[in-house]
Amino acid sequence: MIVFIIMAALVPSKFLTLRNIESMSFQFPELGLLSIAIMITMLTGGIDLSVVGIANLSGIFMALIFTKVIPEGTSGFPMFLYLIMGIIVGVSTGAFAGYLNGLLIAKVGITPILATLGTMQLFTGIAVVITKGFAISGFPEAFLIIGNSKILFVSFPLFIFILTTAGISVLLSKTSLGINLYLIGTNEKAAVFSGIRKARVLIKSYMLSGILGGITGVIMIARTNSAKADYGSSYVLQAILVSVLGGVNPAGGFGKVIGVVIAVLALQFLSSGFSMLRFSNFAKEFIWGAFLLFIMVLNFIQNRKAAKNIVKKEDLK
Repeated sequence: MIVFIIMAALVPSKFLTLRNIESMSFQFPELGLLSIAIMITMLTGGIDLSVVGIANLSGIFMALIFTKVIPEGTSGFPMFLYLIMGIIVGVSTGAFAGYLNGLLIAKVGITPILATLGTMQLFTGIAVVITKGFAISGFPEAFLIIGNSKILFVSFPLFIFILTTAGISVLLSKTSLGINLYLIGTNEKAAVFSGIRKARVLIKSYMLSGILGGITGVIMIARTNSAKADYGSSYVLQAILVSVLGGVNPAGGFGKVIGVVIAVLALQFLSSGFSMLRFSNFAKEFIWGAFLLFIMVLNFIQNRKAAKNIVKKEDLK
């Protein structure tokens, strides 16, 4: 709310317009879904740096279906089936990529940040080889509805974001998988001794992250009518910033979906305001990086104070 008020005061003639608010409602769901994907892996004490690469690769496989497989002149129900097939291929690509990440981390034992950094380059490399560095465009009009239409005054991407967010929130708070994610992040050894199958839970968490990446890929290519290997390269830093800003503990064990939602809204307000103030992309990147460092240092100081207070209480006993 504070961020909204500040930006509204700085550029009231542009920021408070219906056009700008509608524009933000089409844009921020992509970053929101990626942030929630990273949040899920952070809950276990890990991280998924490859989620943007997964989104791009998923989008490219969908683009190939839409531009190479669908016969010319297809319409009606057959077109609907092709669209469903393309979306399934995209989301399945995300799930498989997430499964690969999970295997590398849970079974091979590679540190999450190194494993996903490697797969990020792998997925991006595959995407570049497939596209030869060019964008794929020219998708069916029926598919573009997903990224550019509204449902009862709510943008379609925002509608997808709301449904997905609600589903993830229920999964994390009401299912055994969600509870196990928090337990592993809080105390890994205790979780293992209690009978939790750590490897299985980790693989599922990275698969879930990959699925969210695949869904993001659907929205991205539907909104822009193009699929590229390097789309949204700045999203990784922003998604990590949103997760940490939303109260997710990078060490694992704590974080809520609502916190991430509020954080992504705040960041979108800032980004939109910066664009209206004509900040360059380099200036934005600098601000996001500095902001992330500031939040991490602040969290470190708070955790250190909390640890000292616990020690003092134990000494008094």
